[in-house]
Amino acid sequence: MKKVLIVGATSAIAIACARRWAAEGAALFIVGRHAQRLEQIGADLLARGAASATSHVLDMNDFDGHQSMLDACTAALGGIDVALIAHGTLSDQKACEQDVKVALRELSTNGLSVIALLTPLANLMEGAKSGVIAVISSVAGDRGRPSNYLYGTAKAAVSTFCEGLRARLFKSGVHVLTIKPGFVATPMTAGLPLPGPLVATPERVANDIVRAVERKKDSIYTPWFWSAIMLIIRSVPGFLFKRASL
Repeated sequence: MKKVLIVGATSAIAIACARRWAAEGAALFIVGRHAQRLEQIGADLLARGAASATSHVLDMNDFDGHQSMLDACTAALGGIDVALIAHGTLSDQKACEQDVKVALRELSTNGLSVIALLTPLANLMEGAKSGVIAVISSVAGDRGRPSNYLYGTAKAAVSTFCEGLRARLFKSGVHVLTIKPGFVATPMTAGLPLPGPLVATPERVANDIVRAVERKKDSIYTPWFWSAIMLIIRSVPGFLFKRASL
């Protein structure tokens, strides 16, 4: 029986992944900020075949609560086979430009809180000498674009941290997967003027994530075509890039 920790479990992508694992009979420990929503998700997962679905309420910017959450998880599951880190917000770039407090909060939510959690989580799984840590970053971290460079900065930090962590934990049998989604149709992106053909469903992204966890991939773009898109964006010379509206 697979033992799965999901942080940011109320996000659309996390729910889609959790449903996949529930159908396999996994034991799940789901973490989020909203107790009622977690209870609803937990009931849904049990109905879909999960062996258990234990909920834990935590705002991930409460760094002091990370260790107690991990303690509760290991007590409930008896260990962790897969940890999916999926929490975050879609930053308002204009608001971040005008208010440093907003900018720092967004950096904390999307970057520092992930790094803060990965540190004790990595130590825990390193001690067990097994397991997969899957972390949702973003294509936004590949290059700083005017439209979302605050969010991209946080995700770039997460991607770089995961790359180093992957090399460190490889020696102990723990695998780290970096996940870079492009545009995804979620409540977080509702109302944004996104290019329809490039927008994926949470279920499609979840399929890629679950497959990559099983195959122990180092890093994935999801859907796959974002690899080519970001290769092009990274290749644009600086003197042209700064003139583009991206």
